[in-house]
Amino acid sequence: MENNKATIETLNDLVQINNDRIKGFENAVKETEDAELVTVFNNKILESQQFRSTLTEEVQVLGADGDTSTSVSGTIHRTWLELKAKFTGHSPHGILEDCEFGEDAIKKAYQSALDEEHLPAYIRDILNDQKAILDQSHDEIKALRDSSVEN
Repeated sequence: MENNKATIETLNDLVQINNDRIKGFENAVKETEDAELVTVFNNKILESQQFRSTLTEEVQVLGADGDTSTSVSGTIHRTWLELKAKFTGHSPHGILEDCEFGEDAIKKAYQSALDEEHLPAYIRDILNDQKAILDQSHDEIKALRDSSVEN
């Protein structure tokens, strides 16, 4: 039963960071007029919505409610990004730097979750699959950032 509770907490943490990722990319969509970036960002939003849905279903199967909030650290980071944008403008390079920071954070969160010993094998498989997609997403954002010209 204790492992069940720990697994639920881990999954809810990942639901929260996916909520943070959705919010972050929604903000990025608002900050750019680049149609290619809007498409990329919208795809990342869809990814996290799917991840969140899968994780929430697993939490419910384990007998708890899925957490639909965002994390405090995510909220603080988004507030900082909004403030920073007011001072630095909304260059594609700057937006992509901020997105890469968020991608680093979600990758780290998934790795921390996977390092937990209490996770059942089927949950570990789900998380490994999602992390593989997140790794690719991170690399895509990084490549876009590297190819953008800083203003």
